Amino acid sequence: RQQLPNRQTYYFVASNIIADGLIRSDNKGGEGIAPLYLYHSDGTKTPNFESNALKQLTSKLQNVYKPEDILDYIYAVLYSPSYREKYEEFLKDDYPYVPIPKNGKQFNELAGLGLQLRKLHLMTDPALNDISTTFSELGSNVVERITYEDNKVWINGTQYFGNVPNTAWELFIGGYQPAQKWLKDRKNTKLTSQEIMHYQQIIKVLIETDEIMNHIDKIELT
Repeated sequence: RQQLPNRQTYYFVASNIIADGLIRSDNKGGEGIAPLYLYHSDGTKTPNFESNALKQLTSKLQNVYKPEDILDYIYAVLYSPSYREKYEEFLKDDYPYVPIPKNGKQFNELAGLGLQLRKLHLMTDPALNDISTTFSELGSNVVERITYEDNKVWINGTQYFGNVPNTAWELFIGGYQPAQKWLKDRKNTKLTSQEIMHYQQIIKVLIETDEIMNHIDKIELT
């Protein structure tokens, strides 16, 4: 489920760790886990794509692409705001329809954006070392009362994360708002220096995700 303003639909998020099927914050389940590869007892692995569906998806492509490229194309499509809005009702009840790319150029553009998103969401992108969010006030570092005002995320009466745009504060990924939920999960605890840096990186992820989603929406999918 991915939330849009006043809407709830399907969500899709990449993971590089084992998930147990109870990955939502409400623990109600209902998730589907789709590994990119299937690993066999003889030590080999095969891409986890249904052969006919994969053949149809790549029918207009001349090049042969790696499974990771196919995943990145799908990832980009599912993060298109206009796609989610267009198929909102269908996404509530069924698996998402993935449009067939018109040509290699369109596929490459979307796969490239999907790769950027995937690296951001897995927090493996080197760009996360370049952060714009600040945290400079001295204090207890204890998360007491969380408020957001004027691009500042206050964690107590004297300390805040600065340069946090509203788009990052409000953005949903995977059915919840990471900028808010991460702090709420640490209420009444003292943040370490590593956690402070990690939260700043989360904000970077959210800022970049919003920008990439806007780029994806400029590419006509169907």
